[in-house]
Amino acid sequence: MPVVRTLNAVQYRFNPTAGNLVSKQKISSTGKVEHETVASHIVKVAEGEEVIDLAKCNVIYPSDAKTRKTFKTHKGKVPTAHQYAVYDFVRNIPVGKVTTYKNICNVLGEGSPRSVGSALRNNPFAPFVPCHRIIASNNFIGGFYGEWNKGGGSGKWGEQTQKKIEMLAREGVAFDEKGYLIGGEENIWRGPDSS
Repeated sequence: MPVVRTLNAVQYRFNPTAGNLVSKQKISSTGKVEHETVASHIVKVAEGEEVIDLAKCNVIYPSDAKTRKTFKTHKGKVPTAHQYAVYDFVRNIPVGKVTTYKNICNVLGEGSPRSVGSALRNNPFAPFVPCHRIIASNNFIGGFYGEWNKGGGSGKWGEQTQKKIEMLAREGVAFDEKGYLIGGEENIWRGPDSS
């Protein structure tokens, strides 16, 4: 029996033995049910698995200026003000949503998508600061821990990108076989005022 998840009025059916997304159906405004078969081996969902928030964990996160000045990463570095601004923003992304590197710098009014990616690549507070919830502006899965994969649907994902896909699937976020976000714009979180 397939596992069914409903995201944004679209039902996604998963093969419980392989965890693969096999079809999706949408009810149109006229009431017609539209089916689409999807061949995807990216989304892994176990039967009966509930959406969980991976950011709920015990990580010491410096929240005041004094503690932030003295905190050092495992490499002995003190995170910059820009890195903390990125981490503070990313901590607010709700489970089941993602945002983009570009959106983060737009909302913060500083940096670039690359500087955001650099801050997240060096994130010492994962998964409490859920850097796995950041994707590329074109809704592609993007990178993880410094590993960046190009799309194309080859299904040959690097170890870190596969880990990111699996983490997001556990949080209720799905990607197609080419690595693009299922549900598109409706699953993008634009900031605290967008919820």
